Amino acid sequence: MSAHVPAARTKIDSASATYSISDLAQEFALTTRAIRFYEDEGLLAPVRRGQTRIYGERERTRIKLILRGKRLGFALSEIRELFDIYATTGNERPQLAKFLQMLADRRAMLLQQREDIDAVLIEIGALERDCRRRLRPAR
Repeated sequence: MSAHVPAARTKIDSASATYSISDLAQEFALTTRAIRFYEDEGLLAPVRRGQTRIYGERERTRIKLILRGKRLGFALSEIRELFDIYATTGNERPQLAKFLQMLADRRAMLLQQREDIDAVLIEIGALERDCRRRLRPAR
């Protein structure tokens, strides 16, 4: 007997797929409260049927992008700005150009932090050596 393997979603199917807040929370290891917070921040806009939120592929993709942005160290306001650029222009080119600038800025900041950390580690090493030297018994 062969196991039933679900057919891959077609583009039409995935565009019309819907998810509950619990589905997305489980998929992305988030709390439902976090997803509602993203909604309150204007990052997600699920359809409402009464009190029920119905999330589509757009919101699912946005959650992926939010989490990626957070992993890269971007603030939610910066992520929202990228979403707004696309929403305003309907074109990804301005959004990609802005994203490239944000990435360059983030890289520069991280490189500076690395230099700062390296300098502190050198200072810590010197202080440790000095303390060990001073702790040696006198001869």
